[in-house]
Amino acid sequence: MRKFSVILFLSSFSYLVAQQTTTISKVWVADNGDGTYKNPIIHADYSDPDVIRVGDDYYMTASSFNCVPGLPILHSKDMVNWNLINYALQKQPPFDVFDKPQHGNGVWAPCIRYHNNEFYIYYPDPDYGIYMVKTKDPKGIWSEPILVKEGKGIIDPTPLWDNDGKVYLAYAFAGSRAGIKSLLVVCTMNQEGTIANNDEVMLIDGHLNESTIEGPKFYKYNGYYYIFAPAGGVSTGWQTVLRAKNIYGPYEKKKVLEQGKTEVNGPHQGAWVQTQTGEDWFFHFQDKGAYGRIVHLQPMKWVNDWPVIGNDKDGNGSGEPVAVYKKPNVGKPYPISTPQDSDEFNNTKLSLQWQWHANPQVYWGFPTSMGHYTMYCRPIPEKAKNLYDVPNLLLQKFPAEEFTATAKLTFNARFNKEQTGLLIMGLDYSYLKVQQLNNELFVSQVICKNADKNGIEKESNSIKIKDNTFYLQLKVKKGGICEFFFSENGKKFKQIGSDFTAREGKWIGAKMGFLALREGVINDAGSVDIDWFRVD
Repeated sequence: MRKFSVILFLSSFSYLVAQQTTTISKVWVADNGDGTYKNPIIHADYSDPDVIRVGDDYYMTASSFNCVPGLPILHSKDMVNWNLINYALQKQPPFDVFDKPQHGNGVWAPCIRYHNNEFYIYYPDPDYGIYMVKTKDPKGIWSEPILVKEGKGIIDPTPLWDNDGKVYLAYAFAGSRAGIKSLLVVCTMNQEGTIANNDEVMLIDGHLNESTIEGPKFYKYNGYYYIFAPAGGVSTGWQTVLRAKNIYGPYEKKKVLEQGKTEVNGPHQGAWVQTQTGEDWFFHFQDKGAYGRIVHLQPMKWVNDWPVIGNDKDGNGSGEPVAVYKKPNVGKPYPISTPQDSDEFNNTKLSLQWQWHANPQVYWGFPTSMGHYTMYCRPIPEKAKNLYDVPNLLLQKFPAEEFTATAKLTFNARFNKEQTGLLIMGLDYSYLKVQQLNNELFVSQVICKNADKNGIEKESNSIKIKDNTFYLQLKVKKGGICEFFFSENGKKFKQIGSDFTAREGKWIGAKMGFLALREGVINDAGSVDIDWFRVD
């Protein structure tokens, strides 16, 4: 395992941690304000969510794939109202690999646990193996990643510290790398949880009735070992639970959550959490195409030592997702809050909703004390066919099904062909392009279909801009249908180009944000000052 630089780790931390503030989105609030909540509790792409309770606090992490910083840490007091408070992974190893975009690779389904007064996250990189990071303060610095188990295609780890002091790790396999799939196995670990031994025992072969079983979460409760595991595929599957008296089995199994007659497809892969008052709840995702895998919360109860999740109308033990439900009883009420989306860029640390498509480099951009974030026009990579190969894209998740996002920019172009813009990024992408040509600025719409397959950009007619301070706007309607608008005064907006239908990225939802690019390498660069970004 490569020894990563502590200096790099600490210096990158200043980029990550912004002051925690309570925010309320203008486009999606799950708390109905009357003692109930609606699903999804987070209408954003926090896929493969895992959640724990520590005292009166709840913590969530999720897959982040190639997006950096990775391993988001969200915090809640009541499991409905959440804030993004940190990232556990500031830069993604191996650094030389993830300094370039690695779409669909990187951090797959993680597992967060609390043991001996420390927070642990085990996460898989399907090309390298299973890593672990830990901390005593989830809002502070997390440790450097330790490669606990090396291996191509081993994914979805979940540890278990047993009552007798033994430590176990269950995991699954990615067929694309391992050549086997639909299997769950368990091995032992050392006491520190830093080395997984090569003594695997297979717990289930799901090929017969549990195809693509993966994403296990290990628990011990009421004398049984339980494994909560999704099966049936990301967008079409269900939640299965295995139980046994012995950790190695044999395991019984039961389907405990399925789509049924609801519109919530593929409800599975998440976390069982018990409140301070003894209530049981289950988090899971729903694949919603361009919007990503959004987070739902379901009531749960135990019947004959089996969990029943959601609304079990027919009493067969397999529930269906609820749309609206009474909020969890956590002892007292808490104020409404949501993950961050709008940003005034008034802090000297970049707000936590923003991620890059690769490990960030210091010269991509800087927060300032002047109320804006400055991005510098970086050279487009030599072999880049389109933006799919560009690392310095500053992006955040779609926060709702319908919304409008508006940004105020000042483009300080210094050389011809430098460009900036407001971008919707996925397997297809589109953006409002503002470019300097012959020392004048022009705005146009760019659309690229099948960017992952070397798609070619197509550009609309361009319009000359009078001033280098301007406003760019995008509107997203149901179905991910997007429109782009331009304004010189922030009041009167003109549509640019044509409608564009957003597509998901590789295992992630579509994202929106900014770019700053140029052709060729010289000793200087133009820049763009992002004054604010408002979601309404």
